[in-house]
Amino acid sequence: MFEGRNLLIATKHRKETVIAPLFSDAFGVHCFTSDVIDTDSLGTFSGEIARKKNIIETLRDKCELAVKAIGADLVVASEGSFGAHPSVFFAHADDEWIMLKDYANDLEIIAREISTDTNFQGEAIPNKAALKVFAEKAKFPSHGIILKPAEDNYSKVIKGCQNWDELSLHFERLKNNFGTAYAETDMRAMHNPTRMKVIAAVTQKLIAKIKSTCPSCAYPGFDVTEVKAGLPCENCSFPTRSTLSHIYQCKNCAHTEEKLYPRHLQYEDPMYCDNCNP
Repeated sequence: MFEGRNLLIATKHRKETVIAPLFSDAFGVHCFTSDVIDTDSLGTFSGEIARKKNIIETLRDKCELAVKAIGADLVVASEGSFGAHPSVFFAHADDEWIMLKDYANDLEIIAREISTDTNFQGEAIPNKAALKVFAEKAKFPSHGIILKPAEDNYSKVIKGCQNWDELSLHFERLKNNFGTAYAETDMRAMHNPTRMKVIAAVTQKLIAKIKSTCPSCAYPGFDVTEVKAGLPCENCSFPTRSTLSHIYQCKNCAHTEEKLYPRHLQYEDPMYCDNCNP
């Protein structure tokens, strides 16, 4: 379905450096990008342009931008968000999503990767000593830093500083002009090698999903659509709230298949049983 086709990677932040080699090796596609696709118009990490839609809708919009600008019928787009981890308390997380849209075959496949491996942070900076500490925590200069007057003040946003002298100079100017300064990590992919690693991981997940084909019609993206609870307790055999099986469904022919014990456990520990440990 994909071999020999052109795959447009909808990015302006050099994500193709990790996505393109993986897709080329996996499917024999010819990857390319285009400068005419302005994905920043859908939202920026630095806040000047707010993202107005949820992450799935934004991914679809990125693909649509690419189709309208270039006319490609095979597109990959990714989108990330940063903040508190959904289940690991007090930890920041990089929540990366990636989408393949094959317009020629009416196919859409999505993958997600949540990682605590991120330098995401931001804080008000009172002086150069504090800026130095922040820069070290943020892994500057291998990882970028964004400066602005305050967390929600976008009247002056400074990006792309390459060294300490440049960062320090812009900090002094902000303090002189506004009286305050705020520093945050630059989460754009080309200025954040740590994020690039997570984008590579989510790309691998997407490739695995694409390669998971329907046993009935061989269509790509045979994936989990439902998770069933009810794994029996090892002590009393009572159904627990833990996962018993995954339900897979084909996007093309609607063939379904249940796969038991996705965690490779046939019984749950009694500590997770509502009967043994109410």
